Amino acid sequence: MDKGDRTKEAILEESANLASLMGLNGLTIGTLASHTGMSKSGLFRHFGSKEQLQIDTLKSGIDRFTQTVIQPTLKTPRGIGRLRALFDHWLAWATDQGLPGGCLFIAASVELDDQPGTARDYLVATQRQWLDLIATTARKAIATADLRSDLDGDQFAHEFNAILLGFHQASRLMRDPRAVDRARAQFERLLRDALPLRAPASPARLQQTPGHE
Repeated sequence: MDKGDRTKEAILEESANLASLMGLNGLTIGTLASHTGMSKSGLFRHFGSKEQLQIDTLKSGIDRFTQTVIQPTLKTPRGIGRLRALFDHWLAWATDQGLPGGCLFIAASVELDDQPGTARDYLVATQRQWLDLIATTARKAIATADLRSDLDGDQFAHEFNAILLGFHQASRLMRDPRAVDRARAQFERLLRDALPLRAPASPARLQQTPGHE
């Protein structure tokens, strides 16, 4: 990576932080210039337009999300343990290990849902990939017999994601001190409902020790 790439990476790290706090629409070349100490003309050479800045900021956020949530999760064996790891790492992303304003993608979803354009298209694609990842993780848990064979993976992913959306509002907007506890309780119910009928929802089954495949 050359100096120009390193500079752009540092700029995008700051832009992702800012976007999580003020929104993508509040992120402008001028705002970013004032926070980075760079000139507007210098930043314009990197991005060319506000929309490109938004897209590159989302891509930077995806890179950080991958490092914080997805890569650690994949170190856990397939099954309920991996689903739990995915949930736990997402909570860490939305609280102490992610961006200062919480989940950038949830905030951006609210902003861009009615704003057609390249940034919205990119966000939609990434969120579909996220739902596919949850569904695939659930299907692998079905294959290991941790979850019941008739479980609808796509529906499971929808409900999993709904818990995250509810947590984000409870935590960021409502400042509910029990937001994490409420989200975990809801996730436990989702897992219990997904267990095979022959398997009781025992703590030993639901609590698995992370490891390597």
